[in-house]
Amino acid sequence: MKQLVLYKEEKGIAFLTLNRPQKLNALNYATNDRLLQLLDDIESNPAIRAIIMTGAGDKAFSAGGDIHEFTASIRQGGDVAIREFVSRGQRMTARIEAFSKPIIAAVNGIAFGGGCEITEAAHLAIASDKAVFAKPEINIGIPPTFGGTQRLPRLAGRKRALELLLTGDRFSPEQAREAGLINQIVPHQQLIPAAIQLAERILQHSPLTTARIISAVTRGLNTTIAEGLEIEKEQFARMLPSEDIITGLEAWIARRRPVYSGR
Repeated sequence: MKQLVLYKEEKGIAFLTLNRPQKLNALNYATNDRLLQLLDDIESNPAIRAIIMTGAGDKAFSAGGDIHEFTASIRQGGDVAIREFVSRGQRMTARIEAFSKPIIAAVNGIAFGGGCEITEAAHLAIASDKAVFAKPEINIGIPPTFGGTQRLPRLAGRKRALELLLTGDRFSPEQAREAGLINQIVPHQQLIPAAIQLAERILQHSPLTTARIISAVTRGLNTTIAEGLEIEKEQFARMLPSEDIITGLEAWIARRRPVYSGR
């Protein structure tokens, strides 16, 4: 199970690599469970401050759910399919979306179905110029099940999202960037260095403030503006007892680079 998602850490960054290249890094149940386990471990490790997620090999980030596996669940009936397939996948993408440390998807190839949904859920995403995206679930007679009917319209807008969801057509990195699904496109060989560079730009700042911003944005997207402003106020209030807020203010006044404790 450990080999389904490769793990390494370097200079405060955890690298998670989906590792089923022979299956285009399809998300079987064990892979989903391993991802959740690793995210739990990373969240409790103060030395890790950001995550870069990618796929093994040169062909795929992830081609989506493991069709053979979830077909077997569907044949056992709705209760089993919801429990084993849908709920498991939704827990995984919800965990990514609400994670307290920034997660950067480094999309190195095919990002179909669940692979696209991980990209939607990640806080930031960089795509190789060889990446290709699709919402192909309609081609096998199901709607997206890992949050794709909800997150994509929030990113791309209702009509643009529905065109992708209802046709199953593939779309390019340029279209993904235009739709707000990714932040930037880079040459294939520069993908991981570009993701590291983005992570390092974030790591210059207070980890506590980073977590508060992620929480405010993630929670606020699903509320009214008035409720969102209350969330923003709450997140600011949570920073007030911290050392980091004084560190940042005093460093700015003294015109020096702050060194944050994360407390």
